[in-house]
Amino acid sequence: MALTDTLVVAKLDRLARSLRDAKDIIDELTAKDVKLSIGGSVHDPNDPVGRLLFNVLAMVAEFESDLIRARTREGMQVAKAKGHLRGKQPKLSVPQQKHLIEVHNAGLHSSAELAELFNVARSTVYRTIQRQFESSL
Repeated sequence: MALTDTLVVAKLDRLARSLRDAKDIIDELTAKDVKLSIGGSVHDPNDPVGRLLFNVLAMVAEFESDLIRARTREGMQVAKAKGHLRGKQPKLSVPQQKHLIEVHNAGLHSSAELAELFNVARSTVYRTIQRQFESSL
């Protein structure tokens, strides 16, 4: 009996998320004469039954991934409808942004001083000024 290499994975969805990726992996394993162990069960990709079983498991893994994605999307839509999903809130409110632009345009303070006055990072000051500049074009 000859020794062969075996790739060991706990679950197929840890190896590949899509059927296409799984097929590419199994083709590479076949070319290199490597067996595959999924959850303790060894499958030979050169064997027609092993290949069939691998393809079925890959389809189930892809289906499961699609279900998770769909449930996540549905949950986000429900949360958004209830007003719970708003995304990251801006550091400065719209009135604060307008005030920052007015103070900046007056030329009395540097960007570092504006950041300190408004209790934000300089990058927030730069970004606010840049957005105002781009919206005025």
